[in-house]
Amino acid sequence: VQLQASGGGLVQAGGSLRLSCAASGSIASINDMGWYRQAPGKQRELVAVVTSGGSTNYADLVKDRFTIPRDNAKNTVYLQMNSLKSDDTAVYYCKAKVLRWTGRFTDYWGQGTQVTVSS
Repeated sequence: VQLQASGGGLVQAGGSLRLSCAASGSIASINDMGWYRQAPGKQRELVAVVTSGGSTNYADLVKDRFTIPRDNAKNTVYLQMNSLKSDDTAVYYCKAKVLRWTGRFTDYWGQGTQVTVSS
């Protein structure tokens, strides 16, 4: 199973970016999919998560600015980031809880994509 993240880049404060993360490989189904971020010198933190049924949960710092749509048919999760702030600068990682055909759930991480917000 591989998670391929894309969409990061440099954006001015107040701007928008859309990240994508596509899962591929031996996948029976995917439970939760989420985005995490890690800024320099800080621990990795949860940004947003979406269940297979579409329920979402957001970190307080991004509520009302970010959304996490998901396309189950494409095994893809997105992160729509609006009204970006310099504090949003970080490497963003996607994560998926995958049900393998063996019947076991395993967490997989994407490779990370850099988001830099200039003030």
